[in-house]
Amino acid sequence: MSQLNYIIVNIDQQRLLCIDRNGKQFIDYPVSTSVSGSGSQDGSFKTPLGRHSIAQKIGDGCPINEVFVGRKPLGVLDELLAAGETLPEDIITSRILWLKGEEPGLNVGDGIDSYKRYIYIHGTSDEDKIGMPASHGCVRMFNKDVIELFNLVDEGCTVLIQEKDNE
Repeated sequence: MSQLNYIIVNIDQQRLLCIDRNGKQFIDYPVSTSVSGSGSQDGSFKTPLGRHSIAQKIGDGCPINEVFVGRKPLGVLDELLAAGETLPEDIITSRILWLKGEEPGLNVGDGIDSYKRYIYIHGTSDEDKIGMPASHGCVRMFNKDVIELFNLVDEGCTVLIQEKDNE
């Protein structure tokens, strides 16, 4: 059973906070949310707000910097680049925590569904942009951090995405 009670993603501060079973913050990670701001509209490339849950954990046992395309492992980033592989612009690496919206009309439903928009918490090849808005809607993390978080959480863990503290 996970030692986490829930996760808070604070867009304003570009931080991900892990809250334990006693309601205490025990880990604080820097992240990168959407360069386009917050929002739930399909095709907006914005980070959706509200209560989510981790619907699926992907990448258990994969090496750090494993590249995922369509949620399938493709190979380690440096090896793929050395081989001249063509990779997507927003490279997803190391682990994926696929989020499912839990608030109908906000992040669940036609045209606004976080799960159908493929909103993840994931590792990135753009680690130099962690701490500033730079993603295409997902929550990006340092690869070592997303692996650590992946090992701390269970599927079903609540993830609150908010603009500021105490929303």
